[in-house]
Amino acid sequence: MTQVFKFRYRGAGGRVGLAVDLWAEAVPLDDVIPPHSMQIYKKVWLGLPASGLHWKDAAWLAFGISINAPALSELLPAGVFVRTSSLDYPLSDYRSEAAALAMDGWLHDQFDLESSGAAVTYEASQDKLAFTWGDTALPFSDAPH
Repeated sequence: MTQVFKFRYRGAGGRVGLAVDLWAEAVPLDDVIPPHSMQIYKKVWLGLPASGLHWKDAAWLAFGISINAPALSELLPAGVFVRTSSLDYPLSDYRSEAAALAMDGWLHDQFDLESSGAAVTYEASQDKLAFTWGDTALPFSDAPH
């Protein structure tokens, strides 16, 4: 069943923020690769909304699963297909990295997983948002962690 996760972050006294609503469901893999899906890790697969997404949103959704994928794979060795149906956000409160944080939050709502370490903070001295990804220092890099 599709469930929504509403990721919200407010910093700098409320003048800086992120807001994302992610609609998704997890279904057993059933040893069949779902059409139009992407493999994240072993038997962990992601399906994107039929309406399409910007490539950065798709990449960050995949990354949000990837930082939890070893734990998901251990929890669900037969495999899991995370089917996303919608990723909604106001343009004023959005950065593509927020898609990863929304997916991370959704996964932790659905499954008993250890924290991935994904987080966002506001760096007042630099007047910008700072994202951390647990053990992953450089998302999308093939370099060792």
